Amino acid sequence: MRIPFVSFEEMHSLIKNELECAFREVLNSNWFIKGKFLAEFEKKFADYCGAKKCIGCGNGLDALSLILKAYNISDGDEVIIPANTFIATALAVSYVGATPVLVDNNDFYNIDVELIEKAITEKTKAIIAVHLYGMPADMDPINEIASKYGLVVIEDAAQAHGAIYKGKKVGALGDAAAFSFYPGKNLGALGDGGAVVTNNEEIAEKIRNLGNYGSSKKYVHEFKGVNSRLDEMQAAFLNIKLNHLDDWNNSRKEIAKYYLANITNQKVKLPQLINEIETVWHLFVVRVENRDEFIKYLSDNGIQALIHYPITVNKQDAYKELNSYTFEKAEKYANEIVSLPMYPGLTEEMLRYVVDVINKF
Repeated sequence: MRIPFVSFEEMHSLIKNELECAFREVLNSNWFIKGKFLAEFEKKFADYCGAKKCIGCGNGLDALSLILKAYNISDGDEVIIPANTFIATALAVSYVGATPVLVDNNDFYNIDVELIEKAITEKTKAIIAVHLYGMPADMDPINEIASKYGLVVIEDAAQAHGAIYKGKKVGALGDAAAFSFYPGKNLGALGDGGAVVTNNEEIAEKIRNLGNYGSSKKYVHEFKGVNSRLDEMQAAFLNIKLNHLDDWNNSRKEIAKYYLANITNQKVKLPQLINEIETVWHLFVVRVENRDEFIKYLSDNGIQALIHYPITVNKQDAYKELNSYTFEKAEKYANEIVSLPMYPGLTEEMLRYVVDVINKF
């Protein structure tokens, strides 16, 4: 049996006719930017997240950058981020001229809230809480710390569409949230895409203008903006896929439940769960000390596994200025983490095979 790390076949086969109809409707409309499909999606996704406003943009990195710009974070400022995250979290901070300040992660792979306060200086302006792998960060203490020091709280929710923290969906747990609609996400477009979600209407309007060349009126530019807009075609596709997101997330939860109940190999450390937090299992990440051997063993048995992420931000060549820093857990886990196949469409037969192979390692 051959099992890929991810497949879109089942998801898209169920909605293929809807997607094709949406394509034709957008094509026949001859309106491709800032039209009715984007307006519809922005309203639907804001409502889904329990927020007032959603602004579509080009991708998740742009979403983070636009939030930072809207809050006037720039040269000389510092932004706290986790050491264990995708590089885009750090890049967004760098792109606005600010400095990323790293904090080690906890056993749930998110930022360790116990260490945040020690990282705050007079230059700190914001905290980016990443909901890594689909599990929300511990937002209550993060918001408390931010309130104490007058900091902006930004959610990097690129991997957590629909995840729930203490009864509330991610996206409305801080001052603003950034989402990615990269095809592999829980809610993925058929190309690149992103969005900002916020309850702050003034910030929402500023972000919309910043992503439209800094303009709210054609040829009148209030800010030095950029071109970052979610196009009509992707918005139309996302409108359809959002209707199915909860079902797909529930499928992921059932797959994770199966893994958790049936992987018994003591060499494989399973992810931990937290009460009052509902992860949407964008990734199912285990830890194995002899990882290279484990991944080769899976591959030899037809199972594709990947690593998210093998190099922490402080050890990347792009951030040589941080190479001397050490973050114990983030770096240890970066050498052990393995992402197992996780997508709607994995059958019970496929799952039994994956688990059987893993348990024999």
